[in-house]
Amino acid sequence: RHTGPSLSPFNAWTLSKSLETLDLRMERHCSNALALAESLEDHPDVAVVKYPFLPSHPQYDLAKAQMSAGGAIVTIELEGGFDRVQAFMDALQIATLSSNLGDSRTIVTNPNTTTHAKLKPDEKAALGITPGLVRISVGLEHIDDLIADFEQAITVSAEVVKENV
Repeated sequence: RHTGPSLSPFNAWTLSKSLETLDLRMERHCSNALALAESLEDHPDVAVVKYPFLPSHPQYDLAKAQMSAGGAIVTIELEGGFDRVQAFMDALQIATLSSNLGDSRTIVTNPNTTTHAKLKPDEKAALGITPGLVRISVGLEHIDDLIADFEQAITVSAEVVKENV
């Protein structure tokens, strides 16, 4: 009660072991995120891609000056609102759905319906949170597999939205 909670010996050992490879894992997270962002930026069905190490990012110069890598989070905007996003997320085969970001596996979330769901529409708009927004926490999978998964999900979601119009 004087020093606060402490980890069990096993949890402390597990955390210690995982820290040994953190640098290697972050290098892979960041290189995968950049490659995925670059591939999605060129995709005709993706309206916006936000990643600090893309030259199109408004704070690209600042990010390059302050950071050695762009991080593991990529944000995209899909046209078609939540119906499109839902079809997109349902079509993903490698990435998993979660409102928590940060794992060795690729995770996607729609902030409009998860992390920012309780905000009013005008508050969401002020933050750039739209129904078509998808946040991607890019994992350690092989980048070719990730790109292929995202491309097929974009294609499938476009077809689903066309069928429902």
